[in-house]
Amino acid sequence: MKAAIEEKIIPIKIEDEIKGSYLDYAMSVIIGRALPDVRDGLKPVHRRILYAMSQLGLTPDKPHKKSARAVGEVLGKFHPHGDVAVYDAMVRMAQYFSCRYPLIDGHGNFGSVDGDSPAAMRYTEVRLSSPSLELLSDLNKETVDFMPNFDESLKEPTVLPSKLPHLLINGSSGIAVGMATNIPPHNLSEIIDGCIMLIDNKEASLEDLMEVIPGPDFPTGGFIWGREGIYQAYSTGRGIFTVQARWEFEEIKEGKKRIVVTELPFQVNKANLVEKIAQLMREKKIQGISELRDESDRSGIRIVIELRRDAETKVVLNQLIKYTQMHITFGIIMLALDKGRPRVLNLKEMLSLYLEHRREVVTRRTQYELRVAQERAHILEGLKIALDHLDEVIKTIRSSRTVDIAREALITKFRLTKVQAQAILDLRLQRLTGLERKKIEEEYKELIKKIAYLQDLLGDIRKIFYLIKDELKEMKEKYGDPRRSEIREREASILETEDLIPQQDMIITITRDGYIKRLPLGTYHSQHRGGRGVTGMSIKEEDVAAHLFVATTHHYILFFTNLGLVYRLKAYEVPQSSRQAKGTAIVNLLQISSAEVVTAVIPIKDFDEKHYLFMTSQLGIVKKTNSKEFANLPRAGKIALTLNKGDQLKWVELTDGAQEIILTTEKGQAIRFKENEVRSMGRTARGVRGIRLKGEDKVVGMDIISKDANLLVVTTLGYGKRTKLSKFRAQSRGGSGIKAIKLVKSSGQVVGIKVVNSEEQILLISAEGIVIKMEAKDISLQGRSTQGVRLMRLDANDKVVALESISSEENAKLDLEV
Repeated sequence: MKAAIEEKIIPIKIEDEIKGSYLDYAMSVIIGRALPDVRDGLKPVHRRILYAMSQLGLTPDKPHKKSARAVGEVLGKFHPHGDVAVYDAMVRMAQYFSCRYPLIDGHGNFGSVDGDSPAAMRYTEVRLSSPSLELLSDLNKETVDFMPNFDESLKEPTVLPSKLPHLLINGSSGIAVGMATNIPPHNLSEIIDGCIMLIDNKEASLEDLMEVIPGPDFPTGGFIWGREGIYQAYSTGRGIFTVQARWEFEEIKEGKKRIVVTELPFQVNKANLVEKIAQLMREKKIQGISELRDESDRSGIRIVIELRRDAETKVVLNQLIKYTQMHITFGIIMLALDKGRPRVLNLKEMLSLYLEHRREVVTRRTQYELRVAQERAHILEGLKIALDHLDEVIKTIRSSRTVDIAREALITKFRLTKVQAQAILDLRLQRLTGLERKKIEEEYKELIKKIAYLQDLLGDIRKIFYLIKDELKEMKEKYGDPRRSEIREREASILETEDLIPQQDMIITITRDGYIKRLPLGTYHSQHRGGRGVTGMSIKEEDVAAHLFVATTHHYILFFTNLGLVYRLKAYEVPQSSRQAKGTAIVNLLQISSAEVVTAVIPIKDFDEKHYLFMTSQLGIVKKTNSKEFANLPRAGKIALTLNKGDQLKWVELTDGAQEIILTTEKGQAIRFKENEVRSMGRTARGVRGIRLKGEDKVVGMDIISKDANLLVVTTLGYGKRTKLSKFRAQSRGGSGIKAIKLVKSSGQVVGIKVVNSEEQILLISAEGIVIKMEAKDISLQGRSTQGVRLMRLDANDKVVALESISSEENAKLDLEV
């Protein structure tokens, strides 16, 4: 007994067994579960559901039946798997937000875009939808092959005839073993137009096809951005594009706005999206939203996002796009089974294989109809013979003792076939009337015409494709509808960082020890002349605040250094700090050397040929360079001005090339000249003389002359005054200038100048970080030779180091935005 058992043991390596078993499993999953057939676009479970429901008679003209009944039919006859898998597949075919053209007409709760689960199958009811009948059409005409079911007690179709190009119009997704498919849904009318184009011209290119099939068309609508990813998918079978929600802006009371989302990207869960937005609001990643509501109902999606009055609509919208599923990436993998083999197909191949399937179906249908017609004509020919010899036929039948004898007698006497003889024996007496005889003759004539037509059809493949074309046009007329997803040309999936940053006016401060920070402009409130100011930054005792300027968060900031180099940042890249914080070391933001100090900073919106950067050095050298020269700056910076030995670049202004310039020296000399006296030069040029200096004097300020403005002169010990610019006559560039202020010991040296009007505000900052903001009109208007009045009360050893002017509407320099 033991020996007999041992003889049945077959030695096999475990790795070989695992490899073989896993390969069998993988092929079963690939062929039998996960991937659709390119011909009818269905996986086995979907095909079996439709076939079983058709066998149950659950057609659109019949009442709904319980889903459990349909699921039981599928499980018991064709699909021996879990009922949950079958019901889930049935539910998806009934969901209007999952299928572009639902194949199941569901009655009851079949889930929602909020991700709600469908009701149990004992509660819901189903029947086939009209499009599903087109997939099953002509199934009983031997158009496709049938195979045994799992227990070989029944037959099931290996593929459906599919009058509709279902794989593309409803798409498919699935994960097999080592491969996956993700085919998006398309518009039926467009796909049919593509099929017709291929019938008319087999050599049609992909570009030709994309004229009628511009891209996917999702059941939930939305925007598809860019055509590059779609073209790649249609040409190679793989591609990526972005899908965005559709929204509109609504004005509400008191100037407030709201964003109303009406369509979502495909397969995005609405409830999860709303929860995500609420979470981002709580975490303050998205600011500017005052209220969030989901007002969706049976008529459609409506997510209401109300904005605060001060919110920037574009910024909030960009943040929603960046951080939520209002903007998603959709990856296409056009993988399907072609003759049982998984293949990644391009668009033309998919359409061609579908048309080849339809050619085979129509051919087999025609052959079937021809055979049936010929068989019927054959019987009618026998009936006609019987009617022509009616008396003899009756006599022969009456004289026969049995049916078999009568059949043989008819065959012998009238040269009939067995089928014809049996038809005569089965003939009812009422068919012997004159009217019935006429009907037989007419039927025979019609059959002869039909046989001739079918034979002609089978003899010319072009006529078969013309018939396919007519049937496709009929499908388009019957089920075609407008496109839901709008395709837009520009690729919007990549958002710049600044798209997420609100555009705000900021004050940016830099110390001489190289610390930089930005603060909202509203941080400082106006005070009267002679006030103490507020602490603008916390700095080391030996540090000195050197620069203060105004820009919006979206401006470029050009940093010019004492060595004549220029660097660039976006304003939002400067870290925002509190009023008392000292800021961030500028060396962490710019690649400047230890020998460099930032001496001038220019906010600029963009770079073009109409604007110039006017530079002035400490030794009175001036240069004008077109702004486009600074459009492309590396992180390491570039030369802005080639300096003479011992000189430093100190001031830079943005101009339109036709301004007047005023320079002022530490000892109070000022010169006014026309900008066009300085020709435009390249970035690396040395410049020309702007003012002739005496002794150890040096330039301490440069500004642009403006109409109806005054020259504000401020000294190191907090004194200053306004003087009418008309007091400074225009001179030729390179002169020594004229007196701008009378300097005494109590006033100190000149620290800087600004050209201001009475509507502007002035910011003064001291070496100890004290900042004061005042109205320009509060500063005394005096002549050129006066010493001015006290503007800022300083502690001992403190002094004014910087000043800035701010327009009541916007910074005067920001009016020169490019």
